[in-house]
Amino acid sequence: MDKNTGKAFDFGLFKRLVALTKPYKLIFWGVAIAALLISIFAIFTAILAGDIVNEGIKTKDASILLKLTLTMLAVLVAEVISQLGFNYYANWLGESVIKDIRISLFKKMLGFKMQYFDTSSLGVLVTRAVADMQRIGEIFSQGFFVIAADLLKMFAAAGVMLWLNWKLALIVFGLLPIILYATRVFQKAMKVAFKEVRAQVSNLNSFVQERITGMKIVQLFTREEIEKENFRVINEKHQNAWLKTVWYNSIFFPIAEIVNALAIGLVVWFGILQSVTNVDKEYAGTIITFFFLINMLFRPLRQIADKFNTLQMGMVAANRVFDILDTDSRIDDLGSIEKDVKGDIKFSDVHFSYVENEEVLHGISFDVIAGETVAIVGATGAGKSTIINLLNRFYEIDSGNIFVDDISLNDYRLAKLRGQIAVVLQDVFLFADTIANNISLKSSAIGLEEIEAAAKQIGVHEFISSLPGGYQYNVKERGTMLSSGQRQLIAFLRAYVSNPGILVLDEATSSVDTYSEQLIQRATDKITEGRTSIIIAHRLHTIKKADKILVMDAGLIVETGTHRELLEKGGYYRNLYEAQFLAEEMA
Repeated sequence: MDKNTGKAFDFGLFKRLVALTKPYKLIFWGVAIAALLISIFAIFTAILAGDIVNEGIKTKDASILLKLTLTMLAVLVAEVISQLGFNYYANWLGESVIKDIRISLFKKMLGFKMQYFDTSSLGVLVTRAVADMQRIGEIFSQGFFVIAADLLKMFAAAGVMLWLNWKLALIVFGLLPIILYATRVFQKAMKVAFKEVRAQVSNLNSFVQERITGMKIVQLFTREEIEKENFRVINEKHQNAWLKTVWYNSIFFPIAEIVNALAIGLVVWFGILQSVTNVDKEYAGTIITFFFLINMLFRPLRQIADKFNTLQMGMVAANRVFDILDTDSRIDDLGSIEKDVKGDIKFSDVHFSYVENEEVLHGISFDVIAGETVAIVGATGAGKSTIINLLNRFYEIDSGNIFVDDISLNDYRLAKLRGQIAVVLQDVFLFADTIANNISLKSSAIGLEEIEAAAKQIGVHEFISSLPGGYQYNVKERGTMLSSGQRQLIAFLRAYVSNPGILVLDEATSSVDTYSEQLIQRATDKITEGRTSIIIAHRLHTIKKADKILVMDAGLIVETGTHRELLEKGGYYRNLYEAQFLAEEMA
């Protein structure tokens, strides 16, 4: 898109935006008609003002003066009504369009691969979904229609000038090239400037979002002064980007005012000169009309330039939003199978890489029989979490195949597949909502009675009931009102009530208290009972109970067996056991 930065206006992009108004075409044309009426009434006002002066001086007839004044009043009232309708419905149209785009954008982002979010800034995505959307709405509410209305006024004003006095009109037209050239240069410069502004706004949002989210780290490592300086630098870049737009405005608008004033001065001078040499003709009213018409011709150019700023900001924002909408980062959902799964799992020579040519899994193969509990152990970076990601089809494998119940993952409907797999991650995410809603995720199929019954079965009902409001307790953003152990218990209950065919646990209990750990172990035993369970094991308790242990190292499964069998082999697992788990067993 950068190659088009110097273009004053992208008609292809604008055409795409206008196409989004099709569901509201009645309102669209209503606003267009209102813009036309505003221009017509403005021209009539100018003509009537001249007639009032001419007729009032010439006839000195109070009735004619009253009639012209009342006519002008009626035209002004009609213009005000048209303006009110124009303002309201232009804004209504803009808000309706961005509502539709925002829904499309959010729906698009919901379907993106995890890889897209791995490489995208959260602050930038938030900017696209919120601030950029408002800019797009302004294209219709403050940009396009206002510019169209102003252009109509200009052409109408030019036509009436020629009709009234072509000599005065040519004087005014002689100054138009100056303002038109200045406007053209201004528009191009502002396009570049606003692109930089939007980039700096995104950078600023991203920086602030990250630092607020990671405030604990900032304070723990006493980085307040460093981050303050970093913020000063990025804020200064944001300020400089905006100041560039202010500088262009500061140059253009005085030029527009000078040309406007010069046109009025020349019209007055030449009009008086004509009235002296042609005493039989009335020039006073014509000069008054020209005052109005000059403002309709020149001031709209200033407003058009100003509104073009708004239009340009909206177009830049639309360009960025459409970049996301046009992004092809979706997991193919071409499967048709929607049956419940028993839980047989098979990885067959699976190769995978997050980054091209940097393979993470090097042809792993293993089988899990329905109802088995399989533990996966290995050093950090061995590829344990990657197996979970691939089983849920968060990423596409490079080669090989993965089967559930002897059916390839690709043959399942994606929503059905993921609905059959419940995952409890090490880093539990809770929404700023009640405990009940965080457990059911507002599913209509899961009521409060089912939640309470499930909580009693896995032993967490007492803990939840002890909180203020019980199941209606609001955990706030990311569950900050709960400890890490309590958050994990909520995640266990969330997985349990979904009644999955396959359960995946990242059983991280190293940072929880003893009481929470006991509850988690009890919950683990309960929810894994009778269903296929894959557990990334961090505790010896889980490893000993597993039907099978997969030992991973550097993207390969190096050993497979039960706890006792692997110890007897005296290989990689035994070394890992002695280094990581023996101290726990002896404690």
